[in-house]
Amino acid sequence: MAPGGYAWWYVDALSEDGRSGLTIIAFVGSVFSPYYAWARRRGAANPEDHCAVNVALYGPDRKRWSLTERDAGALARSPAELAIGPSTMRWRGHWLEIDVAEVTVPVPGYLRGRIRLHPAALHDTPYALDAAGRHYWRPAAPCARVEVDMRRPRLHWRGDGYFDMNWGSEPLEQGFRRWDWSRAALANGRSAVLYDREGPAGETSALGLCFSPGGGVEPFVPPPRVALPATRIWRISRASQVEPDGAVGVLKTLEDTPFYARSLIRTRLLGETVRAVHESVSLERFRRTWVQALLPFRMPRVRRAQR
Repeated sequence: MAPGGYAWWYVDALSEDGRSGLTIIAFVGSVFSPYYAWARRRGAANPEDHCAVNVALYGPDRKRWSLTERDAGALARSPAELAIGPSTMRWRGHWLEIDVAEVTVPVPGYLRGRIRLHPAALHDTPYALDAAGRHYWRPAAPCARVEVDMRRPRLHWRGDGYFDMNWGSEPLEQGFRRWDWSRAALANGRSAVLYDREGPAGETSALGLCFSPGGGVEPFVPPPRVALPATRIWRISRASQVEPDGAVGVLKTLEDTPFYARSLIRTRLLGETVRAVHESVSLERFRRTWVQALLPFRMPRVRRAQR
C-alpha cells in the first residue's frame, strides 16, 4: 500500500424483525484516524501503522461501539484472512467468518462473538470512484445473509447483509469533499446500491447498481437527489435519491458525529418502498483541526501492539 493510502473491508446487517443491526469495518490505513492524519502532516506515513476494527451494534435497548487503533505489530494478512489485534476476518469455504474481540468506548465493556456472512454470489469488479483512478470500491457480496452470535453482550439474530471493500492511494479527503452512500435489500433477494460523490473541485457523480442473488448486476440511473434532515447534534447534511412517486425519510439516526452520519432510511427505488442503510460523510469537516482533536475520545490508540 502506498504511503498515505488505505483499504477497508465493510460489513453491515439488519435483523429480520428490524429491531437490531450492526456494522463492522476493518481498516488498514484508517481513513478517519486523527493519528494517521497527524502522521501524514509530518511526512510519508505507513498505513499499516494505523489499523483498526470498528464494531457497532444497534439494538432496541442501546448502542455499543468500539474502534481501537493499533500499529503494524498487530496486523497479519494472508489471501484468506485479515487479523487486527484480537479480531479476525477470514474465509471459511463459502462464507466470511468474523471473530470480534474488542473493548467499547467511551464506557469500557467487552464485545465478544462471531458473525458469519453467507454471500449469494461474489463480485470481482472494482469501480473507480474518482476520475483520476486513485479511489476504488468493490461490492464483493451485496446480496448476503448474516448470522450474529455474540457472547458479550448476548445477542443472537439473523438478517440480510452486505459486504464491500474500498481502497485508495491517497488520503480520502484529497479525493472528495463529501459523499452519500446507501444500500437497500429488495424483493427476491436483490440489492440496490447508490453512491453519490462530490470531488475536491465541486464536481459530482452518481452511481446506481442493482445486484441479483444469482450474480448479475444492472446499472440504473439514480433517481433525483432529495435532501434529508441534518443530524440533530452535529448538523451533518444528508441526502439520498428517491423515485418521483415515492417519499424518503430518516427512520433512525444510528451515528451522529462531527463529520459522519449513519442512518436507517425509508425510500423508494426500482418500484419498491424499502429501508436502506445510509451514510453521509463530510471530508471538509474531517479536515478541520477541532474535529480531529475530538476524535481520540471515540478512537483510542494502543501503542506497540502485538498479535
